[in-house]
Amino acid sequence: MIASSPRTEINLRGAPAETIRDHIVEAADEHFSRYGYAKTTVSDLARAIGFSKAYIYKFFDSKRAIGEAICARCLGVQVAEVEAAVSQARGAHEKLRALFRSVMEQSREQFFADRQLYDIVMHSCTEQWPSSRAYVERLEAMLREIVVEGREAGDFERKTPIDDVVTGVWLAASPFIHPVMLQYNLDNATEGLNQVTNLALRSLAP
Repeated sequence: MIASSPRTEINLRGAPAETIRDHIVEAADEHFSRYGYAKTTVSDLARAIGFSKAYIYKFFDSKRAIGEAICARCLGVQVAEVEAAVSQARGAHEKLRALFRSVMEQSREQFFADRQLYDIVMHSCTEQWPSSRAYVERLEAMLREIVVEGREAGDFERKTPIDDVVTGVWLAASPFIHPVMLQYNLDNATEGLNQVTNLALRSLAP
């Protein structure tokens, strides 16, 4: 448990609200990582951080709001990593592979490296928190950009409505890139995603 003194609340009085919010999020992240999101209450966090429960509620109106802040930060880092992987790939074919491979690898790494944080992400996805919706929307937008690039380069067919292409390809890859579904496909994630990506690329051929 986080060994913070009750004086922490006093010491941070007068600090910018964002600084206090960040302190709460950091401490909550550590606490959730040890005890789990579902089993932790705001009262548990207050005792662990050294704040009063009422003081925490000045900055977050619920445990979910704290979890949302943690999840948004985590998924933001993942999106940046995916964007970097895609930007380093050449051509629409390789960018599509890089997109899905990077998403899958990061989710799988999180599953094994920080299972409690992975559970928060799953809560976010299951309950449709803003952070998970923004995450999916950004990844789908990247997929759309890749499809457009492939069409403009003559690498992909142009007859199918692009919305149908993006939705269909995304759904086909979901068992290996969606956090809630990936947990059931960890054993064959790499091989399965490769097969789905190959199939998607064949279907996109002009």
